[in-house]
Amino acid sequence: MFGLSLAKRDEPLWGGQTRSVLTGVLIALVLGALLLWLNGNDPVEVYLKMAESAFGSKRAISNTLTRAVPLGLAGLAVAVAGSMGLWNIGAEGQIIAGAIAGAWVARVLPDAGGAVLIPLMLIGAVVGGGLLALLPAVARARLGVNEIITTLMLNEIILRVVRYLVNGAWKDPLSLGFPQAPALPAQAALPGLFERSNIGLLIAAAVLAAFGVYSARSKWGYELRLAGSSEKTAQYAGISLKRKIVTVLTLSGAIAGLAGGIELTGSSNRLVEGVANGWGFAGIIVAALALMRPSGVAAVAVAFGAVQVGGLAIQTTGVPSSIASILQALILFGALAAGVFSQYRLVRANSTSMAVASV
Repeated sequence: MFGLSLAKRDEPLWGGQTRSVLTGVLIALVLGALLLWLNGNDPVEVYLKMAESAFGSKRAISNTLTRAVPLGLAGLAVAVAGSMGLWNIGAEGQIIAGAIAGAWVARVLPDAGGAVLIPLMLIGAVVGGGLLALLPAVARARLGVNEIITTLMLNEIILRVVRYLVNGAWKDPLSLGFPQAPALPAQAALPGLFERSNIGLLIAAAVLAAFGVYSARSKWGYELRLAGSSEKTAQYAGISLKRKIVTVLTLSGAIAGLAGGIELTGSSNRLVEGVANGWGFAGIIVAALALMRPSGVAAVAVAFGAVQVGGLAIQTTGVPSSIASILQALILFGALAAGVFSQYRLVRANSTSMAVASV
């Protein structure tokens, strides 16, 4: 009986990460075009509308980059943990924790000037996200508890905390029944750059660039990759895995918390239940598309932000909003499949021989 299996290539195919992502995008566009055609839409017209909405004007570019900021930071948070073979599924909750901590700083220092208040709010957000990730980190390092379970469970817990705050202790008495905290002081808003974008874009870009370079060229980054690829080799090299796990997962949560702080001071201007807006879960997709490499997160976040902005825009042409979500899923699966086949090849086997199937 004939069957198919995967065999590791002697050398990865040329292009690596970039090739995988571009291949995934191409597969998604082809399958998306078929889906649009079956739905009675002109694929070329829809894709041109998406491109124009994402990059066709200064305002369109600002919309795309504004969405790329939380996507990039959430993706970086997941990728930093993923570099060591850990899965932080709690970025959504850590974004909320960061926003809560930032809002608390504004409540404590309502009269502080913007030059003082904004940095303190962002530092508070970093601490808030890091603290939420610290418990799963310690549980994983000391007790061997799976971090996927603990980080995922904490999402629900912190969601209930923010729900309690905006409906109770911190509820705005002037909100007319809407669950939200009072508006932040005017000086707590991040200064703008152009159109809808603000300096949160520069902060996120600096963080992404710093981690991309540092993880690729530093001893810390090398140890991270070594620990992720082989625990025994890392232990032989004298790397403390327990300390590394605590450090990396806490840092991952801190980066996600920063995303919450930037969202609070840049877009929301007040704490609301939906402050995370699904960015944490989308960050998992961004990190996966970047193959868990911090260096590739920024480009993927911009591309993913463009798909989201374009997906919202094509609804005005009568295209169902679900099409954009399907395109995102197709890009993910296409890129992951391309990534797998850049490292492996399909082989067909029978009882007596192995014949390589061309891929």
